[in-house]
Amino acid sequence: MFILNQQNSIANTYLAEIRNVEVQHDRLRFRKNIERLGELLAYEISKSLSFKQTSITTPLKDTSINLISDQPILISVLRAAMPFYQGFLNIYDHADSGFIGAYRTEEVKGGAEIEISLLYQAAPNIDGKEVILIDPMLATGKSFLKSIENLQKNGLPKMIHIASVIAAPEGVAYLEQNIKLPYKLWTCALDEKLNSNSYIVPGLGDAGDLAFGEKL
Repeated sequence: MFILNQQNSIANTYLAEIRNVEVQHDRLRFRKNIERLGELLAYEISKSLSFKQTSITTPLKDTSINLISDQPILISVLRAAMPFYQGFLNIYDHADSGFIGAYRTEEVKGGAEIEISLLYQAAPNIDGKEVILIDPMLATGKSFLKSIENLQKNGLPKMIHIASVIAAPEGVAYLEQNIKLPYKLWTCALDEKLNSNSYIVPGLGDAGDLAFGEKL
């Protein structure tokens, strides 16, 4: 598991601003900071991908450089992931993309566990590919797991890279117990816990609402 803020970097500034109640309600800044964190995490993930030596011609002579041998496929979980996904797309500008619509189904009575429903999926063939599954909040882990299960209709990936801005220990443990495919977990921060409503503490609130406005 890679945790970006385990080392001091400019990422801490962006994390502080998306958490800070005095700053986070500036929607433009919030989206931009999430996008920046996506770019930084995409860079870190790139170090784990496969590269091959490639010849290029400069104005003076031929030379060679190691380039990514096979572009990853980016999968964005709508809607909250869109700014985060844009950061990845800025880095992997030749990558194919897919999109999943997922939401929490919450029971009003009875204290039933939160379940995840998927209403939409548009994704390319992922068979044998490196897939980056992008969602800013890894809370219970259920939306990530259900997305992975549903994506297998499009093939069996070589590796799934789970990318989040903030993760909860409970979600990390849930994925460890339930994902049966090769995967790596990447996050900008690992927080303390989930509260009784399955929101990350200290977290930042509702990422989708902060980026795009409150939903009904």
